[in-house]
Amino acid sequence: MSDFSADAFRSRAQRWLAAHRGDADAGDHILNPDLTSAVRARALIDAAVLVPVIAHGDSATVLLTQRTDHLPSHAGQVAFPGGKIDPDDVSAEAAALREADEEIGLTADFIDTIGTLDTYLSNSGYRISPVLAIVRPGFSLTVNEGEVADVFEVPLHFLMSPDNHRRATRFFKGSERMFYEMPYGDRYIWGVTAGILRQVYERLYL
Repeated sequence: MSDFSADAFRSRAQRWLAAHRGDADAGDHILNPDLTSAVRARALIDAAVLVPVIAHGDSATVLLTQRTDHLPSHAGQVAFPGGKIDPDDVSAEAAALREADEEIGLTADFIDTIGTLDTYLSNSGYRISPVLAIVRPGFSLTVNEGEVADVFEVPLHFLMSPDNHRRATRFFKGSERMFYEMPYGDRYIWGVTAGILRQVYERLYL
């Protein structure tokens, strides 16, 4: 079994989840310690994203979206399917599945959820639950063009290779902020999405 197959990913995730129970120690503040107090003190909005690993034999991929350019936040950025947890959502997992269906038409009958990593605290004001999942091939997507410009896949082995995890900086509101970036071809994966992928690597592959 390849180390980057969906089955291997599932096994790694299940082992980690069996040994850990939700310490909220992931987030933008890890690379920017001066943000720690401010991030933890804020009234964060609960959100959930689906981390969809597509079962392509020994070479699994991760499905990502490109947000449209006109959205009020994170416009044009690469993202996981996901969004705010609504009052009617019974869990973070339910929210992630609902958002995946609403955003790109990826329905729950193709998805096998594994569990949820530590929450990721975002400096943009969200407490994000990354829901790990295996997706069976054969699905067809219906993209919500108001939110999603494109959907694409990136090899799991690329995203889980630390050689592809670069640290970069930008000035934001007068302060220099550090973040991960993982450029893949003409796709620029960075910020929270890259941070969550780095979290997956550190929890499951490090």
